[in-house]
Amino acid sequence: MKLVLLGTAGYHPNDQRHTACVVVPELGVVLDAGSGMFRLGDYLATDRLDVFLSHAHLDHVVGLTFLLDIVPQEMLARITVHGDDRVLAAVRQHLFAEELFPVAPQFRFETLGPSCPLPGGGHLTHFPLQHPGGSLGFRLDWPDRSLAYVTDTMAYLDAPYVELIRGVDLLIHEAYFADDAGDLPAITGHSCLLPVAEVAARAQVGRLVLVHINPCAHGNEPFDLAPARRLFQHIEFGADRLELDL
Repeated sequence: MKLVLLGTAGYHPNDQRHTACVVVPELGVVLDAGSGMFRLGDYLATDRLDVFLSHAHLDHVVGLTFLLDIVPQEMLARITVHGDDRVLAAVRQHLFAEELFPVAPQFRFETLGPSCPLPGGGHLTHFPLQHPGGSLGFRLDWPDRSLAYVTDTMAYLDAPYVELIRGVDLLIHEAYFADDAGDLPAITGHSCLLPVAEVAARAQVGRLVLVHINPCAHGNEPFDLAPARRLFQHIEFGADRLELDL
C-alpha cells in the first residue's frame, strides 16, 4: 500500500510545495484538501473517495472546489467529505457560498463518528488538537499497518494526542517552524522541529515524515535535521508527490 503526499506546505503554496493533501490511492482515502488536491487526478485508483478534513482553514479545504475538474463527473456523487459538524457547516456555508463558488457541491458531507470504517479492513479514529479554531488529528489502523496524521497544532511532550498515536508505523506531522521561532508556535498553534522529534520518540513511532512546512522556507531540507535526528533518527522532510510505503 502506498501513500502519496500531494501538498506539504502550510498557509500558502510556494514554487516547490502546495498546501495540505495526502492520498492513499488504492483505497480512495484523502486526508485534507488543500491546494495540493489539484494533483489528485494523477493518482485516482478507485471509483469513490473519502476525504477527511482536519479543520476548515483555507489551506486545508480549498481543494474541494477543484473536484469538478479533477475527477470524472459520474464520480462526484461517490465522494464523501468527512469532518466535525462545525467544519462541515463552515465549508458548506462559506467555501461553497454562491458569491465565492457558484456551483453547488455534488458530493456528500458526513459528520465523523468516533470511528470510521476504511477500505481494506481498517478504521479511522480522530482526536482534538490545540489550534486556533480547533483541529483534528487522525489515526488510521489496518490489521498489518498504521499511520497518524497530525497537523496544525503545537507539539510538546505532554500533549494529550501523544499517547493516541503511540506505536504507529508512520507519523505524518507538521513542522512549520525551525527552532528559533520565539513565541510564534504558541501564538499560531504550529510546531517547531525539535518538539516534533521528541513527540515521535516518546510515542515510539516507526517513521516520522514532516509536512505543513513554512512556505517561506525553501529547499528540499528547509531546516537542519541533524539536531532532530539526535532525538529521533527516522525523520525526513516530506515533498510534494513523495510516495511512501505504508
